[in-house]
Amino acid sequence: MTEAAAVVASPEPVQTLSLAGKKGLIIGIANRQSIAYGVARHVRAYGAELAITYLNEKSDQYVRPLAEEVEASIYLPCDVREEGQLEAVFAAITEKWGKLDFVIHSIAFANRDDLHGRVVDCSRDGFALAMDVSCFSFIRCAKLAEPLMTDGGCLVTLSYYGGRKVVDHYNVMGPVKAALESTTKYLAHELGAQGIRVLTLSPGPLRTRAASGIAHFDELLDAAAAKAPTQQLADIDDVGSFAAYLVSDLAKSVTGTTLFIDGGAHIVG
Repeated sequence: MTEAAAVVASPEPVQTLSLAGKKGLIIGIANRQSIAYGVARHVRAYGAELAITYLNEKSDQYVRPLAEEVEASIYLPCDVREEGQLEAVFAAITEKWGKLDFVIHSIAFANRDDLHGRVVDCSRDGFALAMDVSCFSFIRCAKLAEPLMTDGGCLVTLSYYGGRKVVDHYNVMGPVKAALESTTKYLAHELGAQGIRVLTLSPGPLRTRAASGIAHFDELLDAAAAKAPTQQLADIDDVGSFAAYLVSDLAKSVTGTTLFIDGGAHIVG
């Protein structure tokens, strides 16, 4: 038997995507159109056990049926602006599971006036609020998750192309998302030795409740679809399936970067 034949005859086993035994926290589901819900569906389909949060009593009626659908083991309120709520979520995870394998951070917020106005006109308090909810809360998640990820893990957040290039009407969220993407790199550097990976996903524009607050959003959707080499936009299932791969052991060498899920729109000027 030749050397080449021997290699073909005894290949290494092909590893398949499985999240069985993994525990994950998903923050940011608001309704069925949420990116976080798309991720929850896919990671659950691959076997992950989930903790799901909802923003407040008003959102509970929309999120609870979705949490039940993915058989969430933990379901708690989490408004990162409210003192102690994020910490309470991690305390419940510690008590029930004693470990955590991945976190999906899919929250962002800016006051309407700041979002619809020029960056130069943004208020100090408005800028601080947008940074706190959209960026610093990811750092808080990393700090709280670190002691639970003793066997390594993956932290994933969500950005948008407006953090890289100027996008009309994205306004104050552009600098905020740029900060979030930079934060990803620094967290990846600091936590990598512990086997904790940190990633940003950057879908193109999707019809979510959060996106509806952006002025002229329909025009943004049309422009993005026309610009993309694939001539179509991604959807929450595209994001969900990719996220499932990234939090799995198949992606154990992927960290510290922003990954685009936008039909290639980001490569076109």
